[in-house]
Amino acid sequence: MNEQQFKIELNKLGITLNDHQLYQLEKYYQLLIEWNQKMNLTAITKKEDVYLKHFYDSLTIVKTIDLTKIDNLCDIGTGAGFPAVVLKILFPKLKVTLVDSLNKRILFLNEVIKQLGLVDIEALHQRAEIFALKQREKFSVVTARAVAPLNILSEYCLPLVKINGYFIAMKGDISREIKGIDNVLNKLDSRLITVTKFLLPYEKSNRTLIKIKKLKITNKKYPRKFSEIKKKPLS
Repeated sequence: MNEQQFKIELNKLGITLNDHQLYQLEKYYQLLIEWNQKMNLTAITKKEDVYLKHFYDSLTIVKTIDLTKIDNLCDIGTGAGFPAVVLKILFPKLKVTLVDSLNKRILFLNEVIKQLGLVDIEALHQRAEIFALKQREKFSVVTARAVAPLNILSEYCLPLVKINGYFIAMKGDISREIKGIDNVLNKLDSRLITVTKFLLPYEKSNRTLIKIKKLKITNKKYPRKFSEIKKKPLS
């Protein structure tokens, strides 16, 4: 996907890209490639692939939620900043928190934030289950992109979501993960709202957006310790 194709596909999503945002994305790409030489940020390095599989893919979240009506967003297991840094660039009024368990990635993200001149965005070195204990019911939207199985992600992320807010998981094929998810969500006082399936342009690979609504305050026993979650995931 070249820049012109990128613009065309974003227009189909209802997103208009200005020159400054295009510059920020180009700078983001350059930093990603530069830092990727000294740490493992992504296996995807060709510019056309980054614009399709990282930048465009991150923005497909607008298929399931209107980000112009959201005040804050938290991205769990953000890695190199997808989707949240891309969302911040295209929706600059959005207040964003990035959380990752690897400090080297946080150093990279802080450099991206600095070089791109982004404000109202912070990158935090923290394990998801520890962060969730301290920031319960704080965020309107929590995202996670291809981090862990949906039942595990839900336990990590839903305690962070405000009542009537949303957890949105961004994944590929979830035919196995979606089975029995209603039982998991009942335990977390939440409900599956929509499952949006589509194909990525040009490449035609499967993508799925899972939108889950938080109905009540999450029981304080969730999230459990990492060892408990790993040993006995919710089912």
